[in-house]
Amino acid sequence: MIVRPRAAAREGSLPVASSGARTASTGGWPPRTAVVTGASSGIGREAALLLADQNCRSLLVGRNGAALDEVAAATQGHRIAVDLARPGGEVAVASRAAELLGEVDLLICSAGLGAAGPFDVMPPSTINDLIAVNVLAPMLLVRAMLPAMLERGQGRILLVGSVAGALGVRGEVAYSASKAAMVGFADALRSEVAGRGISVTLCLPGAVDTPFFHRRGAPYVRRWPRPIPAGLVAQRMLAGTGRGDAEVWVPRWLSAAARVHGAAPSLYRRLAGVFG
Repeated sequence: MIVRPRAAAREGSLPVASSGARTASTGGWPPRTAVVTGASSGIGREAALLLADQNCRSLLVGRNGAALDEVAAATQGHRIAVDLARPGGEVAVASRAAELLGEVDLLICSAGLGAAGPFDVMPPSTINDLIAVNVLAPMLLVRAMLPAMLERGQGRILLVGSVAGALGVRGEVAYSASKAAMVGFADALRSEVAGRGISVTLCLPGAVDTPFFHRRGAPYVRRWPRPIPAGLVAQRMLAGTGRGDAEVWVPRWLSAAARVHGAAPSLYRRLAGVFG
């Protein structure tokens, strides 16, 4: 693959280790190769652009082939249009990644589906779709790509969750549950691969300014907090992954709410009842 010349890096480019050396245990930073799901828009797209600025060769994954073509042209990356919620999708991605990239340094699971509305009237098909896209798809893709990372003894896994998975949001019951599964998955996987050269980072963003809310069928109506740019989330989660952080909260103050939730759950529930 020919990497196009760049006159200047995008704002928020990935930090590069001052020594220029690669870390043996986790593959060094910036990564040489990456697989990015949800790369056609939002956080995944911004992450792909930032990685390209560091000459990282990427396989871009998504369901919208036309949108993927645009991102692939902007990044000089490869693309594969596939629905990871369908059986065998993860095998197709892992096989294509091995064929085009060889060793994969970084796997970013950014694809996600949203849904809002009262849980008692939510269609069962919507709940099934949420679990398929937000839970099973990233788990199966990690399962497909993890053995090669473990065999090499290096690799990084970045899972894009949500503050809703850590705290729960009324009106988003099923979505919160699907993202809560990612919290448990990340914690357990991180413990299981500890000391084997693999880092697992979970990004927990708040409301993000992406097409997510339009696609879920309900706009974001809160006056506060305001949605944050997808590029900022991508920048911070990649920086945190480079450091080997277990969790990256964007914005950072959201972690304070999680600490209150853990230390004083009754107080948190009262506050949540007032502020939502």
